[in-house]
Amino acid sequence: MKILIRFDDIAENMNWHFMEKSEQLFDKYKIKPVLGVIPNNQDKELKSYPRRENFWKIVKKWQSKGWEISMHGYNHLYKSETYKNDYFKYGGKSEFFGETLVNQTNKIQKGLEIFKKNNIKVRSFFAPNHTYDSNTFIALKNSGIFEVIDGYGLKPYLKNEIVFIPQLFYKFFFFPFGLQTTQIHLNIMDDKEFDRLQFLIEKNYENIITYDEALSLLSNNLLDKFINKVIYCLLRLKRKISH
Repeated sequence: MKILIRFDDIAENMNWHFMEKSEQLFDKYKIKPVLGVIPNNQDKELKSYPRRENFWKIVKKWQSKGWEISMHGYNHLYKSETYKNDYFKYGGKSEFFGETLVNQTNKIQKGLEIFKKNNIKVRSFFAPNHTYDSNTFIALKNSGIFEVIDGYGLKPYLKNEIVFIPQLFYKFFFFPFGLQTTQIHLNIMDDKEFDRLQFLIEKNYENIITYDEALSLLSNNLLDKFINKVIYCLLRLKRKISH
């Protein structure tokens, strides 16, 4: 089993107390997480958290440590309801689903311009609430992004010129094999949740890998395709029953 640590909703406004505690924990165990940064956060709920004026300098510092900076949407504002017609059939509200190709491309390119302005290199993307449509992937490719940290399966896979690094669960739940990507939201973290993160890292730090190491696990052999399909069907069934 290999673990990739992914943090969502990294922005100027967020729970900086637990971000700083997490950074100390990562440095102690030499963990290099993936940080999903919102380039132009307009989410009112997220804006209720403390703001750091020097945010982009901090992001640059994280990247200099070898942490992967990924683009997490553009403004984190949900404009549409997918009714489970989105690419991964997650359902729920979306920032991208249903938007025209022009609008989605503009969002992604404006986000990339913000990263570039702050001298931050970005090669990967994941959308808020896991929701995409076919235009999202065309817009990403047209903007030079060919890696998405979302999807079903136990290994990264290539589809329509995009490498997908699967992310399956909201909670800390791991199979005994394959690649598992966490989904951690600092803004809803409390002491108990941080203790769980600390326990996860202390017990599994030798199995926690970098983003580049995750990419090296890319596989499109028939067995892995079959496993990915089974995972997809099982999770779709579970979500259908739970709703």
